[in-house]
Amino acid sequence: MAKNRARIVECIPNFSEGRDPGVVAAIADAISSVDGVYLLRTESDVDHNRSVVTFAGEPGAVAEAAFRGIACAVERIDLTRHVGQHPRMGAADVVPFVPIEDVTMAECVELSRRVAERVWSELGVPVYLYEESALLPEHRNLADLRRGQFEGIRDALGSDSWRAPDLGEPRVHPTAGITAIGARRPLVAYNVWLGTTDVAIARKIARAVRHTSGGLRFVKALAFELASRGVVQVSMNLVDYRRTPIHHVFEMVRREAERYGVPIVGSELIGLVPQDALLAAAEFYLRLNEFDASRVLENRLLDAMSADAAEDE
Repeated sequence: MAKNRARIVECIPNFSEGRDPGVVAAIADAISSVDGVYLLRTESDVDHNRSVVTFAGEPGAVAEAAFRGIACAVERIDLTRHVGQHPRMGAADVVPFVPIEDVTMAECVELSRRVAERVWSELGVPVYLYEESALLPEHRNLADLRRGQFEGIRDALGSDSWRAPDLGEPRVHPTAGITAIGARRPLVAYNVWLGTTDVAIARKIARAVRHTSGGLRFVKALAFELASRGVVQVSMNLVDYRRTPIHHVFEMVRREAERYGVPIVGSELIGLVPQDALLAAAEFYLRLNEFDASRVLENRLLDAMSADAAEDE
């Protein structure tokens, strides 16, 4: 008899704290305290003053873990004292749910809305529902919602009707701000570091790359100064990495950087990345013929072991 397939949801909340390891550890501990949740990665950036926590598990457990992480952030993070490069509007700034295995997008939407209701009713933090969970078209795009950041949103909520949260009163929590919760497809968070301290160059490259200013489809991009590293960064979200793959993005950033005589000194992935996104880059740069995922040793071995296990059942 075949075993029941695991139902897996991934959650990748971004928290507005990247300089106090104790606060980040407390949030990670709150998340991992839920049975059935797997804490996959925690990473912090001191320049952005931001941390990203990646975890996964069955839907109910992931929903509970997300709420506990948000509750800890609300208790421990004060946005009135927060300073960092990355735009932010909430202590728990954005909380996306991503369907991974045997879970539909509609189920993730429902999951996100249940968590959002608890965040408002139990924590008093108003919530925007974004991406696939959006109730209003003007709330779908996270960048639009976060424009003006905590302080600007706080001041505009009384006068701009479209700013009103989907759950909660038209005000921000005095220290925890306002949180965006939603469901979305997997994306790749990818940053390229430039060998210069001139952030104006990074802004020009980000403008050339991002879709909304005429660049690559499915790419969002911003520019930041990373003072602790002595470089600037083009920070990007690839919201559909299959249709606009990593290597296409890297090549465009490289060509734009060459225009200004600036080298690329490194790049980084934030959170986890789907394997096929990296395999596509390997195929492109190595010029591999007749290559697919079945040629990867670990994939082939897993397929063989799974086949044997199925025969034994």
